[in-house]
This record gives sequence, C-alpha cells and structure tokens, in this order.
Amino acid sequence: MTTFHVAVDHPDPDTHDITTTYLGTVDQAHIDRVRAIAALPGSARHVKEHPRHEGAFMVLRDDGDLDVYEPTGPAGRLAPEPDPLPETPDETGDRHEGFLSSDSRALGDAPHSASGPAYIDGATRLGAQRIGGAMDTPLEPPRAVWHTTESPAGGDYFTSVAAYLIRAGVEPQVIYCPVTDRLGQFGPLNLSSRALKNDGTRRTNRTGKVCIQVEVLGRASAPWTKGFDPKAKPNFQRLLSAIRAHGIPDVWPVGAPPATAAAATERPRTTWENKGGHYGHSQIPGQDHWDPGALDTEIVPGKPHSTGGATTPDTGSGTYTVKAGDTLTSIAAAHRTTVAALLSLNGIKDADEISVGQRLLLPTAGPAKPPAPRYEPFPGTAFFHVGRRSPLVTALGRRLVELGFGKHYTSGPGPEWTEADRLNIADFQRSRPELAGDADGIPGPRTWAALKIPKV
Repeated sequence: MTTFHVAVDHPDPDTHDITTTYLGTVDQAHIDRVRAIAALPGSARHVKEHPRHEGAFMVLRDDGDLDVYEPTGPAGRLAPEPDPLPETPDETGDRHEGFLSSDSRALGDAPHSASGPAYIDGATRLGAQRIGGAMDTPLEPPRAVWHTTESPAGGDYFTSVAAYLIRAGVEPQVIYCPVTDRLGQFGPLNLSSRALKNDGTRRTNRTGKVCIQVEVLGRASAPWTKGFDPKAKPNFQRLLSAIRAHGIPDVWPVGAPPATAAAATERPRTTWENKGGHYGHSQIPGQDHWDPGALDTEIVPGKPHSTGGATTPDTGSGTYTVKAGDTLTSIAAAHRTTVAALLSLNGIKDADEISVGQRLLLPTAGPAKPPAPRYEPFPGTAFFHVGRRSPLVTALGRRLVELGFGKHYTSGPGPEWTEADRLNIADFQRSRPELAGDADGIPGPRTWAALKIPKV
C-alpha cells in the first residue's frame, strides 16, 4: 500500500518566509479522503498535482497554508525542463527535496533594465528572488504572458498559491489576485521566470528582450476579467504600467486568447519568436494548457494611455489581412501610413516578418492593393568567393546587422566579400533550426530566402 509523507508550508504573513512543518505519514485511505473533501462543492480546499513529482500533490487552503503530500517510496520523478540555471539550492528548477523549506529572504534591488523597472512599486517579494537568468534572445521584442492558476481567488489563496508555485518550481515573475488586488513578485521583471515548458530545446521562458509572465488567480473557464473594474485596482494599474515601461505594446499578436480548450490550436512559432506584445499561455509553442481563457482585451492589456501631446494610433480604424506578396512597405504605402507606425501598432520587430493570413491593425484605411515585394533574387552559391565586390554584398551585410548578426564586422559592412561576412552568415544559419545543417557561412537558396535582402 502506498504511504505518503505529509507536511504544511506556512508562509509568514509579515516576512513571507515559508516555515515547513512535517506531520508524519498517512495511508492511501487518508489520501482518498483528502481528495474527496477537496472535490466537494464549495470546499475551501483545492488539489493541485505536482508538475514534476509523479504521485505528489498539494492542497491549497483559504487560510494561506499549503498542505503537501509526497509518496514515501521512490517516486517516478518527471524530467526537469532543459533550462539549466546556476546550480544552487533554489535555482535548479526542482528545488525541494522532501520538505526543505524555501529560503524567501529577498535579494537587494536588481538593476533596472534599459527600458523598465525590475520591480513593481507595491508588489510583495516572494521567495528568494532567484528564479531565472538572462534572456537568450535580448534583441527580440519584449512580450508578456498571461496565465491563470486554475484555483480559487480571494481570501488567502494568494499566499497558498504562491507557496505552491515556489515548491513546484514553476514561478512566474508576477502573481496577481483580481479579487483582492494583491500583487507579488518571485523575481525581477528583466530576468527570466520558469512558468512555461520549453519548446524542444528552445528555452521558451527566455524568449525576447523581456518575457514578463503573470499568474492570475482564477480559472480559464470563468475569465477573471468579467466584472473586473481596472479603475478600482491600483496594483493592476501598476502592473500594466510596468509592462508598458518595458516597451511591450498593447497588442495580441495571435489575437485574443481562445475561449475553450478545443479552440486552443494556434501556437505559431514564427509569431512568438518575432513579435512583441501580449500572449496567453495557450498561444505559445510547446505548451499544452489553454489558460487564461477568453480575457477581455479591452482590460488586458488595456488601452494605451495618452502621452502628453503625442497621438495614439487609432486601433479601431481598420485591419488588413496579409496576402501573398505583401510587404509592410507596400501595405503602408497602400494605406497612407508608415512602416514605423505599422511596426509600433502591431508589435513587430522585423519589417519582413509578416505571414500570409495575418491580420494587421491599421492607423488609417485605404483601398489600394499593395504591390509585390522587391527582394534580390538568389545570385547562386558561386557568387560568394574571395575577391567578389558588389553592392549586393553590402546589402547582405546591412541585412545581417539589422537582424542582429553583425558581431564579426570591425568596419562596414562594405561591398567586398570577407571572412567576417561568412562568419556572420554562419551565426545566422545556426540560429535557425531549419538552416543549422547549412551552417558553413555560404548562403544557399534557403538561407537567402530567409535573409530577404531588399532590392539594391
């Protein structure tokens, strides 16, 4: 018969340190009663399975404590996410062996990023504040990810859910209760968190300049924005202000989060990797959850605030569905606007990274059909050799710099093909899995198509 260790994690309401009290062992019959009580309608207890330890589970309590149950025998522990962090007791992604209490002594203020704060004014600091590290793709645009805890809200569930996330090792940067307006942070906004699964070998939590993840107490099936008044929630307003301060645009690149699990099928990898803005957990490649549900996108992320005399693009003036052959330049010309306005309004980093069928918000509307794109055709592999001089080589170098792959240039780029060009192209090829097998630094047809060299 399976027996279980039992303990209680008790977060201190003042210091937020977690004290763990070990209570001994219980048998399977006791476990069955615990689960049955939690399943009763109106029960103040809520069961959460441990995401990494097979058979282990925890019980959220409305008094803020967390009951913990782990099998006494060798548990079939699930493999941790391949997102290695410094090997310290609280940064391995799987931090608790048995019932060691977490160290929730806060670190000093982390440095501010170039664009936004590391900490939100008024947020409670939870845990040891060492949940992640530097971003893998800091040149990519910033984004925010919204989750729901799939738990009750209000009461003291804020502290019991926080204790669960710490013990399970799946903390976001931010936790928010829409009922009480309580706001907490497990780590600085300008470092990664660990609330997402990796997408194969891609460390999803470390995508973008920042990837600010928010766990909201609530359930995807009953969106927490229904009846929510943001004007009455000052901490929510501070959260949105911090998100915007990091340059995250008020757009949803994949559209509004889906309303049902069955509808959660759009997880476009190209969009996630290249476009800043707000995403639901359900919209990110490599994930299998459908939270946060059908959030009201007038509330999350909300309408942008006026910035003095500056005007905000009118997001209600129209949309355009990208067709084969379109470029942002041609779309901007047809709709009497600018590429810069389209980039800002839609949270796009690379002007060439648009896809057929994608809907773009327009500052203005216009009827004209955009002309075909103008890219340089592939000149052939033999074009790239020592001694080659051509304006096309200059255009290639400039495109590499624009994409963030110019580190080997000490000057230029210029018209003469050099070893620096080859090394930068090899870096670009290695950055894309579909080109990794071609990473010799010489553009082939696939590499050239991916680079999209503008017409010289």
